[in-house]
Amino acid sequence: MSPTTPSERSSLLPNGDRRNFSESDDTFFHRTSRLFKLEGEPSHQQSLRFFLLGSWVNVLLIFVPLTIIAHNLHWDAGLRFSFSFLSIVPLAALLGTATDQMSAKLGQTLAGLLNASFGNAVEIIVGIAALLQDQLVIVQNSLLGSILSNILLVLGCSFLAAGFKFQESNFQVTAAQASSSLMTLACITLIIPAAYNSVKAPVDHLVPNALSANPSVIDPERWSGLLIISRGTAILLLGVYVAYLYFQLKSHAYLFQAENEGEGEEPKMNIIAASISLFVVTVITAFTADYLVASIEEFADRYHIPKPFIGLILLPIVGNAAEHVTSIWMALKGQMELTIGICVGSSIQIAAFVVPLLVIIGWISHHELTLFFANFETITFFASVFLVNTLIQDGKSNYMEGLMLITLYLVIALAFWVS
Repeated sequence: MSPTTPSERSSLLPNGDRRNFSESDDTFFHRTSRLFKLEGEPSHQQSLRFFLLGSWVNVLLIFVPLTIIAHNLHWDAGLRFSFSFLSIVPLAALLGTATDQMSAKLGQTLAGLLNASFGNAVEIIVGIAALLQDQLVIVQNSLLGSILSNILLVLGCSFLAAGFKFQESNFQVTAAQASSSLMTLACITLIIPAAYNSVKAPVDHLVPNALSANPSVIDPERWSGLLIISRGTAILLLGVYVAYLYFQLKSHAYLFQAENEGEGEEPKMNIIAASISLFVVTVITAFTADYLVASIEEFADRYHIPKPFIGLILLPIVGNAAEHVTSIWMALKGQMELTIGICVGSSIQIAAFVVPLLVIIGWISHHELTLFFANFETITFFASVFLVNTLIQDGKSNYMEGLMLITLYLVIALAFWVS
């Protein structure tokens, strides 16, 4: 048989040629090995050294073990609160460092999504625990408080901080509008159950707030309607959120990319070290925040702080401390896409994913959580989303816009203080 004559072992089509398969196989394995061999990236030792010794703020990490000791030995509530608060500061800075290093490799869009997801993991865990204990109002208030703190306080502080450093900060307006539109949709879904309750009930039987939203007060037909609306809306919102992720990361990813993305400074950590660091610090932050939350009630009783203020203002600020510092830090570095991805993206994740998820979990576990929020809280949420939409329409930010957002948040905090 001549060398040119096809044999039984010869492939009939070029695509079936073993050599082509080996070449593509080699490409895949080369990519994988390059990832784990850290070719062209800092080593694990260099990454760890930069992560732990890159900032003087890390000196405050000494308060992490002190927090654990103070909690387990039942020290004074003031000490427990102070130690917990001080320990969250360096942990938040470390989360910012890990996110910043990941953004250099993954891009600001995906890094912002990861930061928002890790930041909201605490809300999901606490929400499920409270839901299974039938603490439905606590679930609603804490989640709504997280949304308000993100889109008003954190975004406002970020705009304000960036405004003192830059005359004007620019970001992708189309992406920002798409995100704010989804927030508007989530806001409307909270208004509809309240409107349904108002229309279906006589004036003297209106339920003014979520504290009374239970079958023993609302007639069975109206309660059944609220459950159907809430559960159907939850399923639809989850579908929209999945579509939004595809829109953000795949089909229209170019809208969310900063013009100067990829032009930043050389990364100081490899992607594996940054990912592991982000996960580990998030877990430690979750435990520290839990200790802080455990000390807040006793601390509030001693200093006469109203409980509604704690649930809707104080706890969300503490729980989202890591995201707060990260967002402001990225704004100071001019990475506004990442800042908006953390602030607005985190709020969208709560409103369009976490809240509907908890409604469905309550449905499965026979805990009747609805989307019927208190009228005052619903109006507050709507006003906040309206202001954010108005300010980000032009794709630019300055310190004055940040001041407006912070002012509205302080007005809301004052209202919750006296409510």
